[in-house]
Amino acid sequence: MAGIYIHIPFCKTRCIYCDFYTITNEARMDDFVKAVCAEARLRREEIGESVHTVYFGGGTPSRLNARHFEQIFETLFREYSIDPEAEITLEANPDDLTNDYIEMLHDFPFNRLSMGVQSFDESELKFLGRRHSARQAIDTVAACQKNGFDNISIDLMYGLPSQTIEIWEKNLQQAITLDIQHISAYHLIYEEHTRLEALRRNGKVHAVDEELSNQMFSLLIEHLTENGFVHYEISNFAKDGLYSRHNTSYWSDEKYLGLGPAAHSFDGQNRSWNVASLTRYIEGINNGTLPSEIEHLDIYTQYNEFVLTRLRTIWGADIQQLKSKFGEELYNYCLTNARKYLENQLLKIENGNLKLTRKGIFISDGIMSDLMWVK
Repeated sequence: MAGIYIHIPFCKTRCIYCDFYTITNEARMDDFVKAVCAEARLRREEIGESVHTVYFGGGTPSRLNARHFEQIFETLFREYSIDPEAEITLEANPDDLTNDYIEMLHDFPFNRLSMGVQSFDESELKFLGRRHSARQAIDTVAACQKNGFDNISIDLMYGLPSQTIEIWEKNLQQAITLDIQHISAYHLIYEEHTRLEALRRNGKVHAVDEELSNQMFSLLIEHLTENGFVHYEISNFAKDGLYSRHNTSYWSDEKYLGLGPAAHSFDGQNRSWNVASLTRYIEGINNGTLPSEIEHLDIYTQYNEFVLTRLRTIWGADIQQLKSKFGEELYNYCLTNARKYLENQLLKIENGNLKLTRKGIFISDGIMSDLMWVK
């Protein structure tokens, strides 16, 4: 089984923290959609198996209109074998999801919505540069539920410069009352070349300390697990087994095809990524070539990615799979480096899988770093 990711680079405005490839000029949206469809046709031989997830990410995919979706889906279903039960996700901003827009989505095979809410606190939303209000986010979730969408995810963000425990708890309580199926929660990161990092560098904002970060993460886990969510990946929580199937495929080495500027692909042995320029992307596709780069993953890089992705999840790393896939040397290297964490109950071996414990999750970056191969 394979997945298809489509990167929609357009945003009405750019958030203060975002380092994804995005543009705020939507003038070439029609040209972009034609190019994505052409790329899908150009690369159809790269997936010789059934597609079980399609993910519209961005950017802001909810900037596309019905005509754009019609062109893309017509191309995908003609060129690829899309599983009838495929998970098909649309990332969306709450303020784009008007009643008319939500009704329009029913004309297409979307069965999962992922909303970039980030916060229910008005001052935090303003600081982050979000376009919606807290009330809009709450009402939009209700409108989507009323219109039959029963697999809804929202993103939340914690560790903001002025965020208090009280604000974070209110955000969590509000999210829980929405009766949604999935929550992704990410700690704010000061990425290079973002407005947020410039503010930090100039002393206008300050990152929260590690103690407060850990306290917020602990509250996140406690509140959501107590209310029926399964903590299935470090940043992701789901009810009723409704994990993000698309993102889960990234953590289990499944193949995926990335369409659009800056989109990444993985064929099982190699990673590739398209040029992060709408102009160069469209020009290349129009000339019948894909402007992209490729990286062949040697066995050590594959081992490092295996450790990094598997340990992020509740399923952990299958020890026998590790041995058969990477050989005796890397198998012994992993278990030798894991020993001190097993003894300190930061890692555990359960049903043949190496996993983080609840205590280990809080220092997961350090643990995974110690298990990775250093040349």
